[in-house]
Amino acid sequence: MKKLIYAITAAVMLSILLPKAQSEDLKDNGGVISLRGQAQLFEQDKAEDMKRVQRDQSPIARDYLHQPPLIPHQTRNYKINTNSNKCLSCHSWKNYRKSGATKISMTHFETRDRQQLSDVSPRRYFCTQCHVTQADAEPLIANDFKPVEELSGGK
Repeated sequence: MKKLIYAITAAVMLSILLPKAQSEDLKDNGGVISLRGQAQLFEQDKAEDMKRVQRDQSPIARDYLHQPPLIPHQTRNYKINTNSNKCLSCHSWKNYRKSGATKISMTHFETRDRQQLSDVSPRRYFCTQCHVTQADAEPLIANDFKPVEELSGGK
């Protein structure tokens, strides 16, 4: 019986003290500055303006081996779901010549077991899992990344 009374007393004390301690922690970021700036976690900042995406540009150079090609055009409102894939209307082997788009790589027609399919593999069907549209935006943080060509002495 004593143990039950101690447990109930401890639970009541924690329920009173813990929320106060947590709210005190939220007021202090501990000197950490995040990409959000000095905003507290419980505050709502105004959303940044949308970054401008170039309409159409030539293919963008890759920076590292096996990098998926970057999308050099706007993709807003492109529908990609189990029933439809807007990307294939230009990039499929059937349509790429008419549209002047880059054709899909042969790797997109392989299963995990390297079996060749006659259509895009389900694991490669959702293009934006790997391929991303580029926006005209400054880097969030400074970095000293160098593309592959610079590392290998090329260029």
